[in-house]
Amino acid sequence: MKPVFQCTQCGDCCKGYGGTFVSEDEIRVIAKYLQILPDKFIETYCEFSGDRPILGQKKNGYCIFWDELCKIHPAKPSMCKAWPYIESVLIDVINWHIMAGSCPGMRTDVPDDRIRAETSEKIRQRDRSKACLLYTADAADDQ
Repeated sequence: MKPVFQCTQCGDCCKGYGGTFVSEDEIRVIAKYLQILPDKFIETYCEFSGDRPILGQKKNGYCIFWDELCKIHPAKPSMCKAWPYIESVLIDVINWHIMAGSCPGMRTDVPDDRIRAETSEKIRQRDRSKACLLYTADAADDQ
């Protein structure tokens, strides 16, 4: 059975205003990937929404790291990794249909129950993965 989402690498999810928030941990990971210091990463690649750092955008509205492909894909922020399996779809599946209007990889030709089920499962998998990473990090700190 074909999934309800298959990335086409079109970059449409990397465009739009509102911002991709980055946590301190994500800043460290991306900075390490780029081989720069976290402060330099913030100074060079971030803007602020209130007091929270967000990834900068080019004048065309695309993320500063989008150039026909994501230039930080192995280190991309959790907001990017989550797309389009986000909690707002579970709150109201209409959100899926709205997002699908700008994402060719999102299917709308399937029942809403299937969209909810796949979204819920992807979120569960992501949460389990985070818990495993935290457990592994805690165990490493104990040694």
